[in-house]
Amino acid sequence: MKKLVVMLMLIAFATGVTLAFAADTVTYDNKQGKVTFNHKVHGEKLKCDACHKGTPAKIAVNKDAAHGAVCKDCHKEKNAPTKCGDCHKK
Repeated sequence: MKKLVVMLMLIAFATGVTLAFAADTVTYDNKQGKVTFNHKVHGEKLKCDACHKGTPAKIAVNKDAAHGAVCKDCHKEKNAPTKCGDCHKK
């Protein structure tokens, strides 16, 4: 019985951690490979208004935005990764 309780607690903990991580992560699929954006990591390094102008809201990200002002230009300014394979993972 103790083993069952411990196992259920471990499963609940693992599920909670996974869901917490997933809530902060968005994945974009494209032919060059998946791009994973972790909102929490970016939020710890930048203030909200660095990306969100005015009231924070979801930002529409497409190829032009990601390769321009929304992502890549900021990465260049902050000496963050800018090579294709840094973001696109196959």
